[in-house]
Order: sequence, then structure tokens, then C-alpha cells
Amino acid sequence: MNLIKQLKESNKRLAIPVLTNLGIEAIGKTVYGAVTNGEVHYEAIKYLADTYDSAACTVIMDLTVEAEAFGAQIQMPENEIPSVIGRLVSDADSVDALMIPAYTAGRVPQYLEANRLAAENIKDKPVLSGCIGPYSLAGRLYDMSEIMVAIYIEPDTVNALLEKCTVFLIGYCKRLKATGTAGVLVAEPAAGLLSNDDSMEFSTKYVKKIVDAVQDDDFAVVLHNCGNTGESTPAMIASGANALHFGNKIDMSKVLKTVPSDIVVMGNIDPVGIFKQGKPEDVYSATGQLLEQTASFKNFVISSGCDIPPLVSQDNIKSFFNAVTDFNEKHG
Repeated sequence: MNLIKQLKESNKRLAIPVLTNLGIEAIGKTVYGAVTNGEVHYEAIKYLADTYDSAACTVIMDLTVEAEAFGAQIQMPENEIPSVIGRLVSDADSVDALMIPAYTAGRVPQYLEANRLAAENIKDKPVLSGCIGPYSLAGRLYDMSEIMVAIYIEPDTVNALLEKCTVFLIGYCKRLKATGTAGVLVAEPAAGLLSNDDSMEFSTKYVKKIVDAVQDDDFAVVLHNCGNTGESTPAMIASGANALHFGNKIDMSKVLKTVPSDIVVMGNIDPVGIFKQGKPEDVYSATGQLLEQTASFKNFVISSGCDIPPLVSQDNIKSFFNAVTDFNEKHG
């Protein structure tokens, strides 16, 4: 199923919020259970596919799976997305010694299994895989604060680390593609902290290698950068990704005027301020306003600005989809 063609040729506004956490709660499981067991993860995706009128299914946005495979220490609370603890590499020697892991390491097999089950069993809509972006992965291995300094004082070390991260991610994305999913959402939020020039050098250059390796007519790359406030939009465009996914800190109307019309643009209802902390009427209003502001752009797909966190009201999610339905009826 060609996801990008479907999104661009639709005669109505489509929605793809990133809301796997809601599915985990709905089937009575914990986040820990879902991020450690591919079958539980799949069951959460399947529940959401059956329940909501989303144009595609998304897997959990877990930015620790790949770092764990490399050997990073991971903290895994019962009902929160895991996080990386400490620092795995710290200088040229430790980067040089770092081994590119096998795809049997850590929880990678469980994530591949979740994608396989989703692609095989969800027949009425495409499934979007997920992985971390190269700079965001490197930052989790090197320490995010430290890598921000190292790109200026030790750029060769950072580039060597990015090369290893990218080799692993290309192989991982090829394996995700082989499960039968329609594309991969590459989460590169750390690049939003960089200038456009630095983003080109330390993120886009490597994201483009992933795009060139796996993107084709049947498999899309969606580049997610919720840290970008507009500064690094040109670098995101230069990645060659079929679709770009933006966070809630950015003005979508301005983005849509900047991004070429053949690229799908996705975003950007605030996952915390609106989806989690707002009331159903707040979600409905924010969704409706964004839809009206972007009504003239055929290449826009409404989404959350990032993954919707745990413990969000189902009434709020229903309000989001109700606003999309009402907009489509009004503009039909």
C-alpha cells in the first residue's frame, strides 16, 4: 500500500496521530509490557487500528531500543517510555572500539515481531514502523549535552560515531521494511537543537543515507523532528524523506509555505498541552483551528506534534477525530 500516494491523493483531510500509549492502556497492559513484548505491542496497535479512523497505524515511539542494542543502560518504568541512563562512549577511543550490534541484541527482535504482526494482521490501513534518527541515537550514546559541544571540538569523533549509528539504522530499517510495513517514522528530535548548517552536517547527511537505502514507491520515510522551531526546516527538506513530521513548537502555516508541495507535511497538535492537559472541547477547538489554517494545502496530514503520552483521556482522542470528521463534512 503506497502510503504517500494515498495521503496526497485523498479527497479529504487525513489524520495520523501518534497514540500507541492509548492502545496499551486500553488492552489493560503496561508500557513496560509493551516495550518488552512484541505481541503485546502489536495488540495495542491493533486495538487502535480497529477503534480510530486513523489513515495509518504507528508503533511505539521508543527512542531507547537502538541505544540499548549498542549496550547503553536503560531505565524502564512500569508506565513510562524507557530512557537511557549514563554514557556509553566519551572519546575517540571508545567510539573506535564501539561495535555495531547484531539485530538480535536487546529488544530489537521484539520490535521487529510487533511490526511483523501488525503488517500481517492489519489489512485495512498501512502500518508505520519507527526508529530513532542517527544524531539522536549518537546523542544518547555520547550524552546529549556532551555531543552538542563535541560537534565543535571533536567533529571527527562525532562523525565516526554517526557513521556507526547510521550503518546500524540502515540495517534495522531494511529489516523493518521486510516485515511488510508501509514506511518508517525516523525520530530525530535532537537535531532540532542544532542550527540548520549543523543539522545538515550532523543529521541530514546521515538521514539521507537511510532514505537512499530504503525509501521507494512502496516504503516511505517520514522524518520527525519535534525540536525544530523553523531553523532547521531546510535541512529536513534536504533529507529527501517522502514526509516531514513537525512538533507543536512550529507554525504549520509557515512550514507548509516552505516545504515543496510534493512532500507530505504532518503535525502538530500539542501532545501534552492539548491532548493530555486539555478538555475535549480544547482538543476539538485546536484541531479545528489547525485544519482551517491549513485547508488550502493538499499535502497536509493532521497529527500530534509528537507521541501522545500515557494517561490521555479517550474522550480527548475522540474529540480530535470528531473535529477531523466535521471539517471533512464541511469542506466536502
